[in-house]
Amino acid sequence: MTKSFLMLRACALVLILIFAAQASAAAKELTVRGRLAQTVEPGGWVINADAQKYLILNARKFQSESWFREGAEVEATGETKPDALTVYQEGVPFEARTIVARQGGGGAAAVTGGAADRDRNLTRVSVTGDAVVQSQPDTAIIMLAVVTQNASASEAQAENASKSDAVVRAVKAAAGANAEVKTGGYSLQPQYVYKEGTAPTITSYIVRNSVIVALSELGRVGGVIDAASRAGANSVDNLAFTLRRDQQARTQALSAATREAVAKARTIAEALGGRVVRVVEVQEAGAFRPPIPRAEREQLSFARAGAGAPSTPIEVGSLEVRAQVQLVAEIETKP
Repeated sequence: MTKSFLMLRACALVLILIFAAQASAAAKELTVRGRLAQTVEPGGWVINADAQKYLILNARKFQSESWFREGAEVEATGETKPDALTVYQEGVPFEARTIVARQGGGGAAAVTGGAADRDRNLTRVSVTGDAVVQSQPDTAIIMLAVVTQNASASEAQAENASKSDAVVRAVKAAAGANAEVKTGGYSLQPQYVYKEGTAPTITSYIVRNSVIVALSELGRVGGVIDAASRAGANSVDNLAFTLRRDQQARTQALSAATREAVAKARTIAEALGGRVVRVVEVQEAGAFRPPIPRAEREQLSFARAGAGAPSTPIEVGSLEVRAQVQLVAEIETKP
């Protein structure tokens, strides 16, 4: 065996010992304190310490614990795994032996791998809570229209403009200073006569100018319609009542729907001889506050709106604000 060969063997042995020592030093046990957070992509968890992130390789082992959630203060013991290849590559790979939920940053409740939950008979139920709140509308929305017809397009437009201007002024006076009055639409449409064997001919033109009125003084609705009719409006396209300031009603409906969902979960748990351990997820399924339609394209009669005619009666009813909540609860049942 040559001298050079012996030297090569000695160098190789030294390198092996160096690498083994580095690997042993790299994989060390330590205690990490920080906040739980999810990784950039869903599915992974890290502990955000003061100066470093630690990627929990075995997070699934602890995820059944009630305290395991975003932002929870924890203390973990385990080993770093610098050689581990991870999907997220976010933070130092860390295999936790125990994770402790830190209560208020002080004393901790020891949790070791979710063994307590594995000894319990847990299941999850999904329930839905619905609620309806009756509320008085605070806004009326009226859509009026002035419709004119003439053989001449320009004359139909001129007549419509004169009447529409009068209607807007009358509506503003009847609706009060806080009302909102704006144009809702304008159209000029030719009217045709069709005869077999000949081209269609235009016989007249119809001009339609719509005005939208939104007012909060609901007692003025009938008077606004009457004033518009007297000024030249000859169509009420729509009348609806709605709730603009709906925060209080929505809150009441949402609270009631949540209480109903929780009550359903408790009923199911009791029927199974168990109890609700925790609420895992709550989601608002939606809220709905339909307007109350009162008229749709109703043609007003000039005779009814004339002098001495009774005011148009308008009865304002209540509307329904609905809320729905979907809730997932974890329940413990008897074996």
